[in-house]
Amino acid sequence: MSPRSKVVWVTVLAVALGAIAWSRTAPRLAPGKKRENVASAGKPAGSLPPLQVSAITIQPQVFAERISATGTIRAEEAVDLQVEVSGKVVSINFREGNAVKKGDLLLKINDSELQASLARAVYRKQIVELKRDRLAPLLKTGGVPQQDFDAVLNDFNVQQAEIDLIEAQIAKTEIRAPFDGVIGLRFISEGTFITATSNAPTRIASLQAIKNLKIDFSVPERYAGRISVGTRITFSVAGGTTRYQGEVYAIEPRVDVATRTILLRALCPNPGATLVPGAFASVECPLSTIDNAILVPSVAVVSGLNEKNVFVVADGKVARRAVEIGTRTESAIHILSGLSLGEQVITSALQQLRPGLPIQVTVENAKPAAIRAGSEGAKPDRKNPAI
Repeated sequence: MSPRSKVVWVTVLAVALGAIAWSRTAPRLAPGKKRENVASAGKPAGSLPPLQVSAITIQPQVFAERISATGTIRAEEAVDLQVEVSGKVVSINFREGNAVKKGDLLLKINDSELQASLARAVYRKQIVELKRDRLAPLLKTGGVPQQDFDAVLNDFNVQQAEIDLIEAQIAKTEIRAPFDGVIGLRFISEGTFITATSNAPTRIASLQAIKNLKIDFSVPERYAGRISVGTRITFSVAGGTTRYQGEVYAIEPRVDVATRTILLRALCPNPGATLVPGAFASVECPLSTIDNAILVPSVAVVSGLNEKNVFVVADGKVARRAVEIGTRTESAIHILSGLSLGEQVITSALQQLRPGLPIQVTVENAKPAAIRAGSEGAKPDRKNPAI
């Protein structure tokens, strides 16, 4: 077979195989159906049915704007008990976990040497005092020079100062409660030699005043001017549902440059000692109450490159609106500008939306938004993590 004949047969075979493949994949015609209907099986985009979406109608709401923050509960007063002099413990006068009063003797260190020194100083003072008393009448009659009497008087004053010094040293061998409070766990026993070095003092116990408690929490600096002394806060602790109340009584007069936050401190009564220092607190602090506020569900706000957007219904089609957002709640975001009352905000199928797309809207009843506003540490929206 000539080369030319081979080319012809290969071409015929390829055409035959292509025809077989087309016959198996081409759409089959129903009896009596026109071929042009087959050609139109893929409908143009313009003839697609409108996209089904859900939307809410913007209605005015009273919005109690609050900021959420994390805080720490602290004792009103707290101290780690320490001694000022080293020595052996001879008595412990408190029980762990018990309440004590200011001035109660809690611990005593051996002071036998100081007591002996005190007795000697007292004896010397008594001798000098007798000598002074003998010379005083003679001084009035001129029987003793003034300088001799002055020397005795100076000696008396020196002995008194020596007594005062030793008594001060003895006082340092005692630990007394500096305020009313509750003693924590102790870490020493009678007979323990405790040290008073500043770099490694012996751990004894702690004393906490818990009748009232402090709550320390920080807020972003932009909220600093909206919170003042006297502001009432509420808070809860981990593992509990009870909400407690407190009142801001002090505000740090400077902003933390590392976190751009400002520290506030509130005071809370603690009847029954149900709260303990060191616990985590979830704090809510009121900022203001806004009438006719516009709130939209968090899922309705979509983050653009440099802006926040929502999709609204406009003449049966999708329209995009750039908005300025304010405080957010657990389920909604306060819109400061970009939306008007009565507009319909789309809340579903957001990934499929584009401006001008025809839609069929199902209007849902707008649910009241939670009034607890989140701060910078609020949880991000799971569907729109960039918000």
